[in-house]
Amino acid sequence: MANITAGMVKDLRDKTGAGMMDCKTALNETNGDMEAAIDWLRKKGISKAAKKAGRAAAEGLVGVAVGGNAGALVEVNAETDFVARNEEFKGFVKSAADIALKEGGDLEKLLAASHGASTVQQTLTELVAKIGENMSVRRTVAISVNPGVVAAYVHNPASPELGKIGVLVALKSEAPADKLNPLAKQIAMHVAAASPLALTVEHLAPEVVERERNVQTEIARQSGRPDNVIEKMMEGRMRKFYEETVLLQQTFVIDGETQIAKVIEKASKDFGTPVTIEGFVRFQVGEGIEKVESDFADEVAQMAGSKA
Repeated sequence: MANITAGMVKDLRDKTGAGMMDCKTALNETNGDMEAAIDWLRKKGISKAAKKAGRAAAEGLVGVAVGGNAGALVEVNAETDFVARNEEFKGFVKSAADIALKEGGDLEKLLAASHGASTVQQTLTELVAKIGENMSVRRTVAISVNPGVVAAYVHNPASPELGKIGVLVALKSEAPADKLNPLAKQIAMHVAAASPLALTVEHLAPEVVERERNVQTEIARQSGRPDNVIEKMMEGRMRKFYEETVLLQQTFVIDGETQIAKVIEKASKDFGTPVTIEGFVRFQVGEGIEKVESDFADEVAQMAGSKA
């Protein structure tokens, strides 16, 4: 039996909006497995959260760089938001993004690349020693398209091309860049807000689809209806899931009514040449890093036990 701490219960509550006792029960039922506990709550109809809320477990910044028909993102983590606001740290992240663009989004090449009189990794090590806080270049990626454009968007920028959320969108088309860039920028803004998981249904990871199908099937079965009715219900439930998670099926946040696929279709007609979304990338600082929270009551109890 896993040791369920108050911190784990709070984390699950933050991610699902379920009550404290429901969260504690879910964690007990799943032996402390956070992902399984989220699914357990959904199956019971207690939580509607389809995926983790993605609370950042690390601070830092995402930097973006775009040149020609290519773009790059880099995430650099720090321990506190105080360091993320440091001008020297910001300068490092921006230069790292520029180098990432030249190195094609290869993390190993980025860290080994020249940065002033040393390398990117050595510069970061010196920055750690100077500021006194652990930092790391966590990840980087680059995308390109030909013909077409790559546009970047940073949500609530801390400085130009630096923020907590960075997005790249590549549009493939023979249309002029001055027409493509505004559209690509709007779609990048949409991606920042809507956080799609994939471009098309076919691009969704099979395990993600299977997990959602299992959860929705269990919920549908609780209605007590026959299998043939449940099968029809599943069609609608999975269609809704795709509309929420697949970029081309999402509703454009700019106008709140047009499907992204229709936006691209209209652009192709307006520009007089085909336009397609070649790809997109979205980085949010700290996503996917589990937050380590200490349970103060447990710590006090352990301290008391050690003194006994």
